[in-house]
Amino acid sequence: MTLPEVLPHPAPRRLSDAVLRSATTNVFESTVEQLATAVRLGVFARGEQLPPERELAERLGVSRVTLREAIAALRDSGLVTTRRGRGGGTVVVYDGPQMAAEHPAGGIRGRRGAALADALEFRRVVEPGAAALAARRSLAGDQRAWLRATLHETAAATDPAVHRLADSRLHLAVATLSGSPMLIEAVTRAQAALHELLIAIPVLPLNIAHSDAQHQQIVDAILGGDAETARVTMEEHCDATSALLRGLLG
Repeated sequence: MTLPEVLPHPAPRRLSDAVLRSATTNVFESTVEQLATAVRLGVFARGEQLPPERELAERLGVSRVTLREAIAALRDSGLVTTRRGRGGGTVVVYDGPQMAAEHPAGGIRGRRGAALADALEFRRVVEPGAAALAARRSLAGDQRAWLRATLHETAAATDPAVHRLADSRLHLAVATLSGSPMLIEAVTRAQAALHELLIAIPVLPLNIAHSDAQHQQIVDAILGGDAETARVTMEEHCDATSALLRGLLG
């Protein structure tokens, strides 16, 4: 896999180039998983049209028939809608996770015990490494602007669901700037697991404020070429989230 050039914000198509990969086994299921994950993590935002069918099929390494069937599954799940006729296409209608604070009757779900610990430990290994590697790279002006813009989007988001998606995009942007396709894939998996966990706990404003402050420190370190600070601050960031999840999910 060749890492695509990262363009200035907004660059969702380029971010999708980074996180989507060719399916090798269970082609249909893998295609559904990748597209659904991209939508749920905000790689494709609400109101955005998916790339043209031919381009997306080539990116995923699947036939257009398989892609159409996968998109139909997303449509049936309420993640996208398809508009017919001139100017039509498949458009994202998913508007973010239903947070536990807004839907307390939904109860606690997702990973527990050893599975929870594994997901959190995996994230703590891959995300600090991605941040450190991004800080070591010589970033172009458009890449630096893109990272600043994703940070601003996250800090400016007041709705919890919007903030969660912006948060994911920021972490995926950091991974993309690491220049490592394997790290991009790992961080995407980590963020998908984290997404499942965070929607099961209440939104805590103090934690959001702390998280935004750490995001600022991480981005400053990356843009300043300080790999050690980027790594350590990302570790602290992961640890803070892990502490909440362990306490509230058990």
